[in-house]
Amino acid sequence: MATSMRNGVSAVKRVGLVPLLIRGQTRPFRTSSVLVKDHLCHPCINVLSGQGLAFRHLGVPSQTFSSNPQRWLSTSHRLCSETSDQPAEEAEQLHSIIQDSETVTGTPENHEFQAETRMLLDIVAKSLYSENEVFIRELISNASDALEKLRYLSLTSGSGVSGDLPLEIHIATNQEAGTFTIQDTGVGMTLQEMIDNLGTIARSGSKAFLEELQKDGQTGSTGGSIVGQFGVGFYSAFMVGDHVDVYSKSHQPDSKAYRWSSDGTGNYDIVEADGVQLGTKIVIHLKKDCWRFAMEADVKEIISKHSTFVGMPIFLNGKLMNTTQALWTKEPREVSDQQHEEFYQFLTHNSYDKPRYTLHYKTDAPLNIRSLFYVPSRPPAMWELSQDHSGGVALYSRRVLIQQKADKILPKWFRFIQGVVDSEDIPLNLSRELLQDSALIRKLRMVITSRLVRFLLDQRKKDPKTYEQFFTEYGTFLREGIISSSEQAEKEEIGKLLCFETSAQSAGSLTSLQDYASRMKAGQRNIYYICAPSRELAESSPYFEAFQRQGHEVLFCYAEYDELTMLQLREFDRKLLTSVESEMAVQNAGAETSDTETVEGSLTEEESDSLITYMKDVLGTKVANVKVTQRLAQHPAMVTVAEMGAARHFLRTALKNRSEEEKLQLLQPTLELNGSHPIVQKLFALKTSEPALARLLSEQNRSRKTNCVKKSLHHRMDFF
Repeated sequence: MATSMRNGVSAVKRVGLVPLLIRGQTRPFRTSSVLVKDHLCHPCINVLSGQGLAFRHLGVPSQTFSSNPQRWLSTSHRLCSETSDQPAEEAEQLHSIIQDSETVTGTPENHEFQAETRMLLDIVAKSLYSENEVFIRELISNASDALEKLRYLSLTSGSGVSGDLPLEIHIATNQEAGTFTIQDTGVGMTLQEMIDNLGTIARSGSKAFLEELQKDGQTGSTGGSIVGQFGVGFYSAFMVGDHVDVYSKSHQPDSKAYRWSSDGTGNYDIVEADGVQLGTKIVIHLKKDCWRFAMEADVKEIISKHSTFVGMPIFLNGKLMNTTQALWTKEPREVSDQQHEEFYQFLTHNSYDKPRYTLHYKTDAPLNIRSLFYVPSRPPAMWELSQDHSGGVALYSRRVLIQQKADKILPKWFRFIQGVVDSEDIPLNLSRELLQDSALIRKLRMVITSRLVRFLLDQRKKDPKTYEQFFTEYGTFLREGIISSSEQAEKEEIGKLLCFETSAQSAGSLTSLQDYASRMKAGQRNIYYICAPSRELAESSPYFEAFQRQGHEVLFCYAEYDELTMLQLREFDRKLLTSVESEMAVQNAGAETSDTETVEGSLTEEESDSLITYMKDVLGTKVANVKVTQRLAQHPAMVTVAEMGAARHFLRTALKNRSEEEKLQLLQPTLELNGSHPIVQKLFALKTSEPALARLLSEQNRSRKTNCVKKSLHHRMDFF
């Protein structure tokens, strides 16, 4: 051991000691705080700390060693070499202030819980929380509040802060004893504060709440209005503990220390104690079925889940837990792209992905909101969506996790968004686990949703090509938003994000509904579109041909749910969204008879009437009407149905199992024949010269003509 100590001292000489800056005060080399680099070995630290010196390693908060240095070093993995002068291997650095130094000095005084407190204890311990692990979150939150209060006092009064203890939260687990301990260096409590805070409900309104709760026979989520008015987090300790001890010493001058002790039934004891550090220490003696909370691995997971972003450092058995910064609390200009990328990877548990878009949104009006939103570089797979529909936005209040996946903060169609929302204005229920479905929450959702939509619109203006790629991959979610929304204003807001190819631009170029509206001809009232699997099929459609001759621009809708989206959107900026097929049906209904204008090379009026009579006889009830039209040039015929888009959707759903004849009778299609087309003229000639052959061909084509309606409904226009 002597050799190892000499090696350690040698390491100190090689590295050198430098003054340590603690809370703005540089202490001289000869006083109790110096900074030692990682080459310092344990025996050397032990020897020097025994002389009254205190050390910490680079990057580890300051710690006074003189009181009990061996305890701080007991779990370290670094061993000093006893035979070599080489530096010892670097080990994990531990830092803990938790010590078993408290002793009772007086006679315990027994107190009864206030009646309302007993009722509250019963509610919290038995039924309020759905998962008992949240007691850790509650106690950490309370400890953080105590530290924040102490920091505030130090800034406003200049007193009440000890230079020896940093603002920290420490947790220790003991599997052998079955205990969970949490200690903070916050404001602490006086005797009267212990009685007020731990034995009674001092806030007005809480008693009335509990009476109402008892009267209604309710003990669960309906009692949601206390948090924000009264903190009950401490009592959650009795969910997992059959006995709880609280040691506390106030930072007020000349304050004494006390121990509060209770089994959570009807009474508690308070007694004076020695060896208590400034702040508060809670020791929970765990119930036998809750001993998992004495296991470090389990507690570490819970801290990471609920309290990663608490503003104060949290140590578990000497190890710093919350190393990730709460970026949303910073000013947007202070956060680099690299920090955003790392934080996004932390949220998504994906170290390879990068966000496509990043929105750092902070506002104090109309609500207090601190938020970060990320659009992943790729959309989630269908199997990922089927597993979880609640979205990827976590909800915090003052950096304490409230809900891991808050499904009421964003609409369901925005569930691909990853991020964090932190708001002090959010109303919570007593356990902080469920949001009240209040007007305030709806307002928060509206504000955030509107901001995200504006953000995406801005991205389209800044970089149209990148946005078009985003829309190609995420357009299904936007369409879902329009289809699922019940508010027309919200539908149109989402509609601003839609993109389509158009007859006015070349293939591959996309336009928005706003851009289309800006190009509308004078007197045009409708926005026209056609649904087809591809541009080729859309442009070869007889409906588009007939409409193009009128000189109107037409949007091409290729996606599977585009038609349903347009039907649900109905109008945009006071302009009706109209399918060209439906418009053809409307124009057709306005002309009850066939076109009378004779075109050179076309059937005469008499020939047209003869062919119409013949086709009606052949097709029978499969069509509601037959006409000869001059609106077509390249196609021999087309089928029109009133409200073609709705009819197509109806055909795919409600009429799915009906027979073909039933479908046609319900759809009431009209067959329009192009009297100038050679196929139609040949059919007319066969009807006259070879009536048997013409009828045979017509009879053979009955099934094909039946399919014509279906194919027209699916835009495969291979008539005759």
